Amino acid sequence: MARTVWDSSVGKKTVMAVSGIVMLLYLVAHMIGNLKIYFGAGEFNSYAHWLRTVGEPFMHYEWTLWLIRVVLVVAVVAHATAAYQLSRRDIKARPSKYVHKKARTSYATRTMRWGGIILGLFIVWHLLDLTTGTAHPGGFQEGHPYQNVVDTFSTWYGNVVYIVAMLALGLHIRHGFWSAAQTLGAGGRTRDRVLKAAANVLALLLTAGFIAVPVGVMTGVVS
Repeated sequence: MARTVWDSSVGKKTVMAVSGIVMLLYLVAHMIGNLKIYFGAGEFNSYAHWLRTVGEPFMHYEWTLWLIRVVLVVAVVAHATAAYQLSRRDIKARPSKYVHKKARTSYATRTMRWGGIILGLFIVWHLLDLTTGTAHPGGFQEGHPYQNVVDTFSTWYGNVVYIVAMLALGLHIRHGFWSAAQTLGAGGRTRDRVLKAAANVLALLLTAGFIAVPVGVMTGVVS
């Protein structure tokens, strides 16, 4: 039964919708946590340490954090796989391109595929930069995330990569949120306008919230 659902286009779209919502909830929490950097190194580093102790003593040190990571990896892989297979299925269904583009198709819709690729590459870079320290521009300091963040956004390329990725994220959320609502049956003639407005607001808030961190470092507010 699970195989039958997965093989269907509706099943893949449902997987994309559910995994997208999981990632969206994480992004909201992640953005709020990131903004703690404006309260200074002490509070930001304490927050990072708290993430590793969530659930203690019931959960061992970092177990909750690793559980969240596993859920996110599953969500990302499921989302990307379903998106790729739906894209290939769409191409096979109409191997020749349309002569005229749909005038009412939004820019976000037309760039969903490229936006997904950009975000996938960004995730790899972001982990290598601030999680493992492999691609970190300065001397990576384990247990000092505040200084690591400042190091990254003290470089021009760190800012460019991050801001471009966050703009792509905003476009992705703007279309993806509404699309997920339609897939899960939340849409309707009277609710579409509200859902589209909510998608626009959510995309704008998340984009602005994430970009606020490099902007804070660039302007010297965070140093």
